Amino acid sequence: MNQIQGVQLKKLIRYPDERGFFEEIIRVTDPFFQEGFGQLSRSSMHEGVIKAWHIHKTQIDWWYCSSGTLRVGLYDNRPDSPTYKKLTQLSLGEEGDEAVLKIPAGVAHGLKVVKKPAELFYITSKVYNPQEEEGRIPEDDPAIGFDWKSLT
Repeated sequence: MNQIQGVQLKKLIRYPDERGFFEEIIRVTDPFFQEGFGQLSRSSMHEGVIKAWHIHKTQIDWWYCSSGTLRVGLYDNRPDSPTYKKLTQLSLGEEGDEAVLKIPAGVAHGLKVVKKPAELFYITSKVYNPQEEEGRIPEDDPAIGFDWKSLT
């Protein structure tokens, strides 16, 4: 992954046995979880769904895809960042990284469900407040130049 400053992946360790498996997602003691808990949310999405671009002023997101496969786009929209205007993508879920993705404030983010229905669980560092925190950028914004429709 072409790294954007502050974006982190925490690889998960799965402990299988005859009953299934156990996997820790996030601990309060994880260094990458230092901004703390505001809210836990779940999004269930059909294959082909695109949700882009979202951006937060101060809120941090931690994403975990429990089923299906997501293609995630990230764009650094922070003028003071050394990776300003950097664009990258990665996959999360069944055919992607088994990981939790940390998305810093000011990094525009979006997703496309590329395999199966997908379940995304995400923690935010603040309680959902669309008037104060939630920003939107059109999915086809020419300044970003990301083609969501062609992703597979």
